[in-house]
Amino acid sequence: MTIERIKPGPIMSQAVVHGDRVFLAGLVAADQDADTKGQTEQILAQVDELLAAAGSDKSKILKANIWLTDIGEWANMNEAWKAWVDPANTPARATVEAKLAAPKARVEIMIDAAR
Repeated sequence: MTIERIKPGPIMSQAVVHGDRVFLAGLVAADQDADTKGQTEQILAQVDELLAAAGSDKSKILKANIWLTDIGEWANMNEAWKAWVDPANTPARATVEAKLAAPKARVEIMIDAAR
């Protein structure tokens, strides 16, 4: 079975497709001066773009891992998530507090989906 790498870089690809599975890298916002909701919206737009490039979409998301630098921002992140997620096809999801590699990032999201 072939492996397709989408937007490969020197240390990771933004997405990898293997068979009927799509694995997205942990994504952070480009504008890290945005608030938590704004960063989440930016990330979810990246998710849409990468899933489309892989021949998938948000209705086929199987699992989402979300990391917040401040779990007190959960409601703000979730406001953006609820406006975006397909309500008929909600994925399994975990949200935890963690220190992120990018100093100003407030949110990081990693997605696994079907194709």
